[in-house]
Amino acid sequence: MSIHVHTIATGLSTAYLVENETGLVLVDAGCPHYSRRVMWRMRALGYDSLQLIFVTHAHLDHYGSAAALRRTTGAPIAIHRADGEAMAQGETPVGSVRGQGWLMWTLLRIFEPILRPESTPPDLLLDDEDDLRAYGLDAMVLHTPGHTPGSSCLIVERRIAFVGDLLSTSVWPRVQCSLADDWSLIPRSLARLQALDLEWVYAGHGRRPISGERLKRMTYRPPT
Repeated sequence: MSIHVHTIATGLSTAYLVENETGLVLVDAGCPHYSRRVMWRMRALGYDSLQLIFVTHAHLDHYGSAAALRRTTGAPIAIHRADGEAMAQGETPVGSVRGQGWLMWTLLRIFEPILRPESTPPDLLLDDEDDLRAYGLDAMVLHTPGHTPGSSCLIVERRIAFVGDLLSTSVWPRVQCSLADDWSLIPRSLARLQALDLEWVYAGHGRRPISGERLKRMTYRPPT
């Protein structure tokens, strides 16, 4: 069986179940209180366990249900080590806001005290180019900082990428232009991703994948 990608709307963001012949890996876990939706989708596919929960970065709309899913499935939670402490403390470090990022910033500030993201200590602290085949998936970590210090992509079979908030397909495909810890790192991270020979790219917001060809044509325009 080849890789199958199953998309799940999880509040403010999008999570993905990556299925192959060995089982499921979850990429991002959505906002708090979305674990039941993820479990429902897993069971509809015939699964009740996960091999790994890979979190692209430490924002509540991406790790918010990870701890609950760990308790239910027993799966370890993995994140780049530069974001590990923020997730362990249940924090969402935003950095600076540009362009229309004020809307997302406002939503995060409103929902953070309401949703009260759970402190989520990671089981695995990852580094750039770490191999995740031990967890049943031919995948590699690509560190793409800028949005957060530890923002990372999951590169599956060297042809499919899950990129968190480096890109978005909400409304139209675009490079991160709203929130960043270090804006100067965004173009470098984009270039690293574009250098790969990818077929499809899945973003942390929006439900439509971007083709590898479209990715190569994307440019970064610094927001004001």
